[in-house]
Amino acid sequence: MARILLVEDDPEVLLIFEQVLRDEAYEVDTSETFFGGRDHLELRRYDLLITDGRLPDGTGIGLADIAHGKNIPSLIVTGYPFGLRDGTHADLAGYEVLRKPIRPHGLLEAVARTLG
Repeated sequence: MARILLVEDDPEVLLIFEQVLRDEAYEVDTSETFFGGRDHLELRRYDLLITDGRLPDGTGIGLADIAHGKNIPSLIVTGYPFGLRDGTHADLAGYEVLRKPIRPHGLLEAVARTLG
């Protein structure tokens, strides 16, 4: 099954997303920070990155850019789709953005679509 890196700073959302993904037999590694997510991307190979748009120490777009450089597709989950990079309008081309709140079936549909 696919290995997914999940980066989310809200512990409750992280736990819910992680459980939903594991229930579908995905292998999931988690982090609550940009730097933790970056470290995971350096240490392991992933099939997909799912990241919150805003993290306490960076942005999901920054992580998605790193993942893109490693040919890893990304899903960005956010309630703020128009201000993800330093408060300016981010170039989200190439990334699917899922707007919070998202239901579990919506997350799973996006994961399946992205993984093909």
